[in-house]
Amino acid sequence: MSLLSTPAAHRARTVRGRIADAALNLGILVVVLVALGFLLPSLLGYERYVITGGSMSGTYEIGSVVFEEVVPVEDLRVGDVITYVPPAESGIANFVTHRIVDVDGDEFVTRGDANADVDPWTFQLTAATQPRVVASVPHVGWVFLALADRGTRMAVIGIPAALIALMALAELVRALRAPREEEPTADELVAALAAEAAAERTPVAV
Repeated sequence: MSLLSTPAAHRARTVRGRIADAALNLGILVVVLVALGFLLPSLLGYERYVITGGSMSGTYEIGSVVFEEVVPVEDLRVGDVITYVPPAESGIANFVTHRIVDVDGDEFVTRGDANADVDPWTFQLTAATQPRVVASVPHVGWVFLALADRGTRMAVIGIPAALIALMALAELVRALRAPREEEPTADELVAALAAEAAAERTPVAV
């Protein structure tokens, strides 16, 4: 039996354990951040939209995320930026994020900040409330666009989880294969210390 091998083996196991813990914490952090990015705006009462066109360039670049609070339609004013679906006759079926440039009764006119002309339609907001932009974050939208793809989303969540599982399995295999080391008894420890002291010609009290 080697008394010196026990601390070394313990240190090796400790290092491997710390690496596994760090990997686990990193994986958990990634999953939590992704979940927060998707859920937090809704929990705070905001709606989130990704800018995918260039009509608001100079204010919101492509890839930006805009956060919008839901307000009563009667609170909307010229200068507010809103996200809405244009009327059917416009031929546009997607959401548009544009600035209100005119309000005539219940008729609204909008324009993209990067466009020279106003949008070629007027529209009414039939709901009682409407999302209005209150903040934006540049570039983050690219992440959301990527995560909109199911394969990418599964990879972001699945790869860290798989790595954590593999590291845990490898640690378990190493632990099972490692030779079991008996803990030295008190008498053996005293004898080893006495022998070491004698070898160094150092008196030791036993």
